[in-house]
Amino acid sequence: MVNSATLAPPEEGDLSGMPTVVDQVAVARLYGEPLFVLPQDLYIPPDALEVFLEAFEGPLDLLLYLIRRQNFNILDIPMAGLTRQYLGYVDEIRHRNLELAAEYLLMAAMLIEIKSRMLLPPKHVAQGQEAEDPRAELVRRLLEYEQMKQAAARLNALPQLGRDFLVAQVYIEQSLQPRFPEVSLDELQQAWTGILKRAKLVQHHRITREELSVREHMSLVLKRLRGQRFVEFEALFDAGRGVPVLVVTFIALLELAKETLIEITQAEAYAPIYVRLAYTPS
Repeated sequence: MVNSATLAPPEEGDLSGMPTVVDQVAVARLYGEPLFVLPQDLYIPPDALEVFLEAFEGPLDLLLYLIRRQNFNILDIPMAGLTRQYLGYVDEIRHRNLELAAEYLLMAAMLIEIKSRMLLPPKHVAQGQEAEDPRAELVRRLLEYEQMKQAAARLNALPQLGRDFLVAQVYIEQSLQPRFPEVSLDELQQAWTGILKRAKLVQHHRITREELSVREHMSLVLKRLRGQRFVEFEALFDAGRGVPVLVVTFIALLELAKETLIEITQAEAYAPIYVRLAYTPS
């Protein structure tokens, strides 16, 4: 839509693309070109534009709206006025959407029935009892609907995820300490047996008295591992010193592992066994 259009006179001999009407307001644009006169064969369907000032979620919602707008007492509804206004709205939607108007027509029949029952004389009841009000069931349904509508409005007013706030998500990359497979007792026993077999091949027949200290060999093992990332299990044993030294060294390794001063590990099952100092966080 343009506000005004004033076209300059064309150059001599160039009349292409110029409208027949000059110095007029364009009423519309069609494919980018100004349109100054509406086509005579323009057809606008009758339902091309519909405006609904109020939208209701059902017959009860419409009834409650009419009652609150007219400030009617919901416990003493004037059925004649309410039914007249209700039927006026139903008549409007019946011409546009018959499927939508079906449930409204059912409520209209109920209103007419209540109105008719109120015109009839009340039924005789026992002494001391009040006659049943034909509007009682309708009032009960309206009050229950109003309570649910108010509860839904309070719930909708609460903050909702994705509508009123979003959950902050932050990815924190953490460096995990690699965890190696644990060495089974059978594999440790097999490694120890292999060391003993090699020691017997290089053993010497010497008869000496030597006192061997497990604590001393524990200190020797710790010194051997200090500064080393991994040391092969078999490299900690000196086969040339005889079986007694090998046994004490092996016991020293077990004691160090028990006190969690060293770690005995391997890369995978049945792989070579390695020993290192236990990791202590700083």
